[in-house]
Amino acid sequence: MELEETKPRLWSLSYLNVCLANFLMACSFNLLMPSIPLYITEQMGVAQSKTGIVLASYAIALMFVRPFSGYLVDLHSRKKILLIAFSCYVLIFFGYFWATTVMLFVLVRFLHGITWGLSTVSSSTLAIDVVPSERRAEGIGYYGTFMNVAMAIGPFVAIHIYNSWGFDTLLWCAIGMGALGILATALIKAPTKPKIEQPQKMSLDRFFLLKGWPIFLNQLLPCFAWGTIGPFVAQYGKEIGIFNAGIFFLFWAGGIIASRVFAGKLVDKGKIHQVNVSAMAIVAIAFFTFATIHNIYAFCISGLFIGVGFGMMFPALQTLYINLAENSQRGTANSTYLIGFDLGLAIGMLLGGYITGYFSFNTLYLIASGLCLISIVIYWTSSRVVFEKKRLR
Repeated sequence: MELEETKPRLWSLSYLNVCLANFLMACSFNLLMPSIPLYITEQMGVAQSKTGIVLASYAIALMFVRPFSGYLVDLHSRKKILLIAFSCYVLIFFGYFWATTVMLFVLVRFLHGITWGLSTVSSSTLAIDVVPSERRAEGIGYYGTFMNVAMAIGPFVAIHIYNSWGFDTLLWCAIGMGALGILATALIKAPTKPKIEQPQKMSLDRFFLLKGWPIFLNQLLPCFAWGTIGPFVAQYGKEIGIFNAGIFFLFWAGGIIASRVFAGKLVDKGKIHQVNVSAMAIVAIAFFTFATIHNIYAFCISGLFIGVGFGMMFPALQTLYINLAENSQRGTANSTYLIGFDLGLAIGMLLGGYITGYFSFNTLYLIASGLCLISIVIYWTSSRVVFEKKRLR
């Protein structure tokens, strides 16, 4: 009982505002994830095989900006950087109103990727700053839940808005959510960063956590699978006769929320490897079911367990990076994790467009399942060993 009473408080007002700002930012962004492939194929006549180029352009931009984002937030005020980047991010939504060609769409998505990348790195690092160190994995897990739920709710709402009122209305909704997110960011009381007495030496390790290379490469495989969800599930649902495909995202969100009840606590108790391996196995089985059984029940149950698996996996993977890094490298650790997430996502979207255009959606999700199985072997034989050898905490 005494241990419970002395446990540091997690849900401070600043932590709540960080989570709320993160949710609104992610929700506004993910309103466009399922609607853009529908819009450019149905309204602009773009071939299915080329949708991946448009979808992946923002993720390619992320890979350019992530390393510098980590360096910037390690040197300067996370809150100021977040406010500036978040404001630019919201303004870029207006560019979609004038994006009448594929090239303009690619350009706007690329610019969105740059501001999204800087916003997410500063936001996640700010979240770590306001979370007690004793509850870090739990805090990261709940923070990630807000983003992951937004990634589920956003597409569900987007499909309804797009079908009922069109793409322009969807953009105004995204702008409104973003504006509210900026307000929540302004209310965060960020801890004062200690002044750096001497300028830090420039090195690759300031932009990328070199110790995390094996984990980074391992991470690409499940992140490829993640990248096939948001852009293609709505189209896949239509193909197999499930026209209300948005229901997948509700079950997906439910799985993510359910996983956060226990996964973060297990990681804090030292069971990080068991959590990661179990999560990868769950996702592999769920994707196999998703690809091979075509009815509403399998569609929803697969979504639930894909959510459970990824909800367990991503905070645990992020904790690996953080526990490999010095305290002065938190931004670098976060940006490295996010680069791996973005690169896997970009590959999933880019190749997903080609695979679905030339083969089938079934093939895409079978490949996703197979990559998650391979990731288990790589994790246990390489990533786990490297982490245990080089971990700092």
